Amino acid sequence: MRSWKTGRAHEGKHESSPRSCTMPSYMRHNAPTTTPWVLQFCHGYDGPFLDCARQYASLFQGTPYKVATVYLTGAENAAVVRGSASDAVMFLQYTSAEVRGLKLKAIREIRRIVAERDFAFCIAHRFKPIYGALLGTDLPVIGVHHAFGDYQRLSRRLFARVFRHRLALLGVSNAVRDDLRAALPGWLPSRIETLYNRIDIEAVQAEQISRPEARAALGLPLESWVIGNVGRLHPDKDQATLLRGFAQALPYLPPGSLLAILGEGRLESALKALAAELGIAESVRFCGQISHARRYFKAFDLFALSSDREPFGMVLLEAMAAAVPLIVSDCGGGREVADGIGDLFPFQDAKALAHGLITQSRRATPTEGATPMRDRLQQQFSDAAGREAFWRLPMLSGLIGRPSC
Repeated sequence: MRSWKTGRAHEGKHESSPRSCTMPSYMRHNAPTTTPWVLQFCHGYDGPFLDCARQYASLFQGTPYKVATVYLTGAENAAVVRGSASDAVMFLQYTSAEVRGLKLKAIREIRRIVAERDFAFCIAHRFKPIYGALLGTDLPVIGVHHAFGDYQRLSRRLFARVFRHRLALLGVSNAVRDDLRAALPGWLPSRIETLYNRIDIEAVQAEQISRPEARAALGLPLESWVIGNVGRLHPDKDQATLLRGFAQALPYLPPGSLLAILGEGRLESALKALAAELGIAESVRFCGQISHARRYFKAFDLFALSSDREPFGMVLLEAMAAAVPLIVSDCGGGREVADGIGDLFPFQDAKALAHGLITQSRRATPTEGATPMRDRLQQQFSDAAGREAFWRLPMLSGLIGRPSC
């Protein structure tokens, strides 16, 4: 039998707990007499999803709720227990292959887990945990969607319709929210809303190393003007347009300028071939997969995101925390993060991107946007801002107005 891992949920946090007035009146008026729990059900903790678990656990600081986080896939890991910022953590330890299709064993395990505590509701990340939580429990479920197209399949749309009475959905950006609403016509807008991703600003900044250290770690000359890009080498990230824009801009950029691309993926060979074809291979550094890449963002003079289907763009928050200027394709969730504090260019428009790169390189005070970026992070993308936005969501009054269900 699998057991819970416990620890101090928020030890070492920099932000203070929110005042109770950040919670809606219906929650305060229905204060529970016993400790209520929130079940957070995650597909896994790979990539950015461990921090997603931390983000959602942090929503309940300063409230009567405790958070139990369950990972469907992934081996037991002490660092994940600490990083989950939860009062209890459990690993079901399935592989991705094992959870394809309907898995009755996993559903039975969730049912057993829910019987162990007084759970009020569930927050489930991605479709598989949403599916398992609805079939394995009677809890109200808030489903968090981190990507586009999750309800393209008719079977998923029908499933969501069957459970609509106890299901509400969150998109990590307005772009994802609108994609969900388009796929699920007839749903009340208040049942499909937005809650932005966020970061622990002080923790991220404490992790980021100085410019000289970051340049040395990535093998970049200290004197070069460097454009950074971090992400999978995948068509959705469209580094091909970034290479073409950089090639057009390079003759007008400071001597020795470089483009540093951190990440790996199936397009690596094709992108390297394109850089050679464009005659810029010597000015492009493919740095490969870098663990904890956000530590090195101060190495960049400019951060470029050329994605098409970008649901949100966590790398933009990490670049903002390092006070690095942004240039971002004008589409998807990235536009919502960067609009007003970074430069936007039309998607796949290499010429417009080149113009933006040149303009950025000639700014006399490249850090002039540091204060607006810092303010935007605090106001929209901090843990405190996330808590405030969450407890204002109209969907909560219909889901968790009672202390337990």
